[in-house]
Amino acid sequence: MIKQLRMLALAAALAVTGTLVAPRAAFAEPRQEDHNRALIAQSFEAWRNRTGGPYDLLADDAVWTITGNSLASKTYPSREAFMSEVIRPFNARMATPLSPTIRQLYAEGDTVVAFFDASGTARDGQPYSNTYAWFLDMKDGRIVRAHAFFDAIAFDDFWRRVSPQPAP
Repeated sequence: MIKQLRMLALAAALAVTGTLVAPRAAFAEPRQEDHNRALIAQSFEAWRNRTGGPYDLLADDAVWTITGNSLASKTYPSREAFMSEVIRPFNARMATPLSPTIRQLYAEGDTVVAFFDASGTARDGQPYSNTYAWFLDMKDGRIVRAHAFFDAIAFDDFWRRVSPQPAP
């Protein structure tokens, strides 16, 4: 897409000036959305490698909304609320960590959309897998707002079936 835009800019410059002098915008630094997309891609790679993840990018005052009608569906008003009510209890139900596989990352403006599958093994030995779409609003390299979509039936079955392991 970027190559196509650069070619269009070169063609426009040729049409207007009669020379191959390209406008500066054709060779500008990567856009903020490209930077945001790269940050999210790196965070997913860290998640797969168990060295970090997207939650590391959450601003302290990030608002995370789980849409739909799952047991976890609601708006969490802060990073800590989301982590303590969803992510830590989720991880405490897993025997092996959830591992993501990105299908596609889209970026427009300050929003990155991550479309991915994630799977792992629950503490009861059963597999857990789900497909997710996260709409992540970014500001200064941090996630400030998120809307998450996933299969609520698979999530609710897992959430009810598996008790979290008590914290040490």
